[in-house]
Amino acid sequence: MTEHISNQITTAIRNVIGEKPAALHEPEFGELDYKNLISCLDTGYVSSVGEYVEKFEKSIEGYTGAKYAIAVVNGTSALHAALKIAGVGPMDEVLVPTLSFVATANAVMYCGAIPHFIDAEEEALGINIPKLRKYLQEYTIQANKVCINKLTKKIIRAIIPMHAFGHPVDMFELGKICEEFNILIVEDAAEALGSHYQGAHVGTFGVMGVLSFNGNKIITTGGGGAILTNNEEIAAKLKHITTTAKIKHVWEYRHDEVGFNYRMPNLNASLGCAQLARLTEKLEKKKKLHESYRQQFESVLGARLVTAKSGTMPNYWLETLVLSDELSSDLGSILIKLNDAGYMSRPVWTPLHKLRPYVIMPKMDLTVANSLEKRIINIPSSPNLSSRLT
Repeated sequence: MTEHISNQITTAIRNVIGEKPAALHEPEFGELDYKNLISCLDTGYVSSVGEYVEKFEKSIEGYTGAKYAIAVVNGTSALHAALKIAGVGPMDEVLVPTLSFVATANAVMYCGAIPHFIDAEEEALGINIPKLRKYLQEYTIQANKVCINKLTKKIIRAIIPMHAFGHPVDMFELGKICEEFNILIVEDAAEALGSHYQGAHVGTFGVMGVLSFNGNKIITTGGGGAILTNNEEIAAKLKHITTTAKIKHVWEYRHDEVGFNYRMPNLNASLGCAQLARLTEKLEKKKKLHESYRQQFESVLGARLVTAKSGTMPNYWLETLVLSDELSSDLGSILIKLNDAGYMSRPVWTPLHKLRPYVIMPKMDLTVANSLEKRIINIPSSPNLSSRLT
């Protein structure tokens, strides 16, 4: 069975992108990227002061529809600052999908708060919303308009829906739950620039949302991130706290609270402006790649390609296969076969509740995430692979 399914998956990928080796997801650079970088260097403003940072923020606002975007050094710092401004503090609990990159939980810990792990759903790999509702009904109470964990007696302050591999969570249903249980939403849209839910860009449904522009994302600023919000007061607080809480003055250095040196450098923003200008083109390339993969994997029994749920338009950041339960023991062999063939592939992250810093944290039943850990494979997804479609 192992050799048969490994050969089938390898052949399906080869039929889409050909024989040449392929990275999992690599950046694309063009003439405008180099032009902007040189222009920024010529100004001498390469750190947190310069015109490109604000230009990049305005471009993000225009693309996502968010009223405000605050550019920072990476997605983790974006999430930390967002949680801080949302009022997440020491000993609060924050609901975190266990099927996520470690930064989602780390940012909670930076606030002195406690990650409380929740389960995934099979189809699009995001939060298991029906299961979450039942869990909150059984294990929480409402007191003074806050949600209290009946077991730990701590406040469940917020939830971080993570749009896994660019596939949107059902934000309308999650919003209803959070309104009912008095839980704030801070979206982790780090992987989802260009993804939409019911016609609106993800990251704009909660009180705040965050993006990442790491080197492996759909557009990159090298390292970088952004916080989205529609609240003017929150935007002002975010701008202040991410620029060391410095009071604006021509020459004085006065700081009125503990802030963070999180502002995106102008040099990174210059690259971001050029990259964002080509985002629509990149999304089209990724749709073509996805459609080719979809056609090939229709005939591969036991390996489902994750595709768009009704009402969503994912960016298809990382193309994702989900093996059947019967093939879970074959995961390692399939990964060896694909990588030996030159097609860089990887499993999903180790679920957060299994990581050493987090094994003692509160959690719901995580049966689905534990199963998915043994069955998920990310396959080559770079936009430039569309030029190799056979």
